[in-house]
Amino acid sequence: MPRPAAVSAEQIRTTVLAMLAEAGDAQPPSGERFRHVVSVRKLRARLGAVYPSALSRILNTIETEVVRAGLAGVAIPGLPDTIAEQMRTLWHAAVAVQLDDVARLREEATQAAQASDAARRDADLRTEMLRVELADLRAQLSARDSDLATLRADGRSLTERAETLRASAAGLQAELDTVTSTLAQSRQAHAAEFAAVHTRYEGLSRQLLQETEHQREAWRSERERLALEIVRVQERTAALEGLRERLLTDLASERERGQRAAAEAAALTTLVAEQRALLQGIQAGPAAQAGTRRPVRSATMPAATPGRHRRTPTTSAPVATPAPASSTARRKAR
Repeated sequence: MPRPAAVSAEQIRTTVLAMLAEAGDAQPPSGERFRHVVSVRKLRARLGAVYPSALSRILNTIETEVVRAGLAGVAIPGLPDTIAEQMRTLWHAAVAVQLDDVARLREEATQAAQASDAARRDADLRTEMLRVELADLRAQLSARDSDLATLRADGRSLTERAETLRASAAGLQAELDTVTSTLAQSRQAHAAEFAAVHTRYEGLSRQLLQETEHQREAWRSERERLALEIVRVQERTAALEGLRERLLTDLASERERGQRAAAEAAALTTLVAEQRALLQGIQAGPAAQAGTRRPVRSATMPAATPGRHRRTPTTSAPVATPAPASSTARRKAR
């Protein structure tokens, strides 16, 4: 079921007429002037919480009546013009007074509402602050109670620990006395042992110095012997280096002689081949001449002629003696 409107239709109608009268129009307003002077937003500002749909329907009805019939016809119908004008003037004055009273009452109500709202806000703020302070105090009290309980427990534990520490201190004091006496005896024994060790160290030190001196002498003589040995080795190395250089020089000279002998052997081989070819040519020439001349030879030709031709190759035979090649082979064999 819908909630009834807080303002009735008559109150809305009276408010609309008052707004039109406040506008100061002499003639009935037109539709645009009516909508300019009166609107749903302005009516809600004056009347308060009203449903916009219901207010819009009522406002449309009032607009139709006012625009068609005019403000005078709506307000005081069926009167002469003079009386209607006077009644309208009176009505305007009454509306103005009523509007002043309404504005004053509204202003007072607004101020009272604002003051009550401010007082309520202040009260709410004070209440909230007191609640916050109370919560803080309760939290502090709880923390203080927990700290107090913790401190009491710590105090009891510290008291018990102090008693334990006192008992431990007594036992430790007794142990300290025992350890002090033992330490004194140990120091005396250590001093005696240290004196014995010092005496032994002195003897060992002198013995070590003597052995060190002997070792130094031995090392010195050994170093001198090694120095002489090094000198002899260096001289022997120098002699071996000289012998090596001499052998390398001889080897190089032998290589050169071998190369020259090989060249001479090659030249002699070439010369022998040439001599043999020449000899064969010489031997072939008289044989050909003898074959061509034998049919015409006379019987009175002396028999010594062929002998001369046969001695010719024997005279040129010594040219092919390989005496230099044998000498070269002997050098290579050496």
